Formats: sequence, structure tokens, C-alpha cells
Amino acid sequence: MITAKARAVEGPDKPFRAAEIERRDLDSHDVLIEIKFAGICHSDIHTAHGEWGPVNYPLVPGHEIAGIVTDVGPEVTKYKVGDRVGVGCMVDSCGDCENCRKGEEQYCLKGNIPTYAGVDKYGEPTQGGYSTHIVVTEGFVVKIPDNIELDAAAPLLCAGITTYSPLNHWGAGPGKKVAVVGLGGLGHMAVKIAHAMGAEVTVLSQSLKKKEDGLQFGASDYYATSDPETFTKLAGSFDLIINTVSASIDISAYLSLLTLDGTLVNVGAPAEPLAVNVFSLIGHRRSFAGSMIGGIRETQEMLDFCGKHNIVPQIEVISADEIDEAYKRVLTSDVKYRFVIDTSTI
Repeated sequence: MITAKARAVEGPDKPFRAAEIERRDLDSHDVLIEIKFAGICHSDIHTAHGEWGPVNYPLVPGHEIAGIVTDVGPEVTKYKVGDRVGVGCMVDSCGDCENCRKGEEQYCLKGNIPTYAGVDKYGEPTQGGYSTHIVVTEGFVVKIPDNIELDAAAPLLCAGITTYSPLNHWGAGPGKKVAVVGLGGLGHMAVKIAHAMGAEVTVLSQSLKKKEDGLQFGASDYYATSDPETFTKLAGSFDLIINTVSASIDISAYLSLLTLDGTLVNVGAPAEPLAVNVFSLIGHRRSFAGSMIGGIRETQEMLDFCGKHNIVPQIEVISADEIDEAYKRVLTSDVKYRFVIDTSTI
């Protein structure tokens, strides 16, 4: 077994503490990664606080992982010691179901194995990236382009792929009008990626306080949703809306902004149900959809795309001692735009 230092939480209302966790010995296709940076995702907070269901504490969150390969199993062919790699929201799947065979492991019919708060194929609980080392089968490791620094790469493994996947799937590109709801960790990546794909991008945010940032990231327009005139002015405007907000919003109001056959895709994951007025859908053959990260093949495609277009998130690097404060700041939207833990401080 490999002992890793980590930061763990013991319960919904408990602070993070220093801990040691055991990583399994390398199996034939396993890769040992020395984690250099780990992003903080809103999903980490939901899970650590027990908002998405029962949690097997102690918990080490973190599924935005960037690091260096330090050892490989005897049958590993994809990676070698010294490679710059990443791990995202899942570390395994069945590999045999229809969805896995299509490269859509995130939708594994038997359930993918999440990077943390799951149970691996050996029957052990999975622990995430707020740690110094992790062992992952090579099929769930991705290569980080040389021109992307590791600290900036970490959030791409969730925020990047969570927004790239629906933009890619629903055909964001030249001639398409895309709206992004919320300019946070997910939203700012959606704007950058959609702009690089060639779409015309509009940000829909509660206020105009981040307007300058949104325009700098590639948006052509920026509107405050707190102004009722916004929904009147923009009615029927967009081919695709990406909702990145992890809170309850008036979905029917946003559906009214779609064109004929337009789609609103939810990537934010609020704990409470969202109500939808069906007449908002049937009037213009609109769709309300959801999307969850991407498969490993698409995640690598996203990283290569970001490398080609020099797309990186805006980050604030913190020490491990600042995790609790960072969680509080995320909940008050006091971050521009993603916290990343320097794991050397663990």
C-alpha cells in the first residue's frame, strides 16, 4: 500500500483536517500520480456537506487533479514516469456496457466509479485529489498539453469538460447563438470555450458586476437577469443555453429565450428540484436537457482543444489550510473563478 497525505472532512459541519490515506499497490494497468494541484468544485462542497445523499466519512474530495506520473504497472502502455497527466470526476467504469463501448463512460449503465465518495472494483472507498498521491487505471488518466501549466489545468478536468461536452454535443459553432447562465467557475469556462468554437456568446448573470470579465472572456453581450426587461428583449434569441448555476432558477423564464428547436442544458446541479412549465417547451418545440462531464476520449479532446486555443481558467491558488475558507467564499461567489489547492502544502 502507498501512504498519501491528505485533507479530509469528518462530517457535514466539520472542518478539514490533516489525514493519511492508503492508496492501493499498483495493479498491472495502474498509474501512480504525484498530485501537484487539485481544483475545488462546487460538487466537492455539496458532497462534503452531505447535500446529495449519505456520505461515508471521512471524505477526501477533489476531482480536478493535475500531477506527474511517478510509477506505472507492468502492462501500462499509455503513460511513462514523468508524464504530465490529469484525472477528472471518475476513475473507472464497467467498460462493457453499450455506453462505455461508445466512449461515454460517464453514463456507464452499471454506474461509473467516482473519484471520491464511491467504491472501487476492489470494494474500497474512493478518495479524491485533496491529497499527495492517487492510483488510477491508465484508461481513466488523460495527458495535459505541454503549454498548459498544471495549476491551470486542474479545473479543466471538471469545469472544462462539464461545459465543453454540451457545447460540443449540441453543436456550438459559427452561426449559433449561445447564452451562458452564470459567470462562475463553470460559466467562465463555457464562455471561453463557446467563443473559441466560433459561437456568438451572451452571458446572463444576476448583475452586471462581472460584465467586463465576461466580455474579456469572449462574450459579445452581457445582461442582468435581475432586470425583467432582459427576458422581454431577448425572447426567442438563442439556439443553446448552458445553465451553470447550482441553485434554483426560473427555468421556464429562461426557456422563453430559446429559438424554435432551441435547447437549454443544465450542468449546474442544485440540491432541490427545478419546476418547468410544459407550455414553455411545447410552444416552440424547445428542449430542456442535462449533461454530466464527458467520457475519457472527449476529455482528452477538450484538453487538446484548450491547448490549441490557449484556453485556461482564471484561478486562485491556495494552501491546504485555506480549504474551509475557500468553501465559504465559493458559497458567496467570492472567487474569480476557481480555487486550486497547491498540494505541496498538504
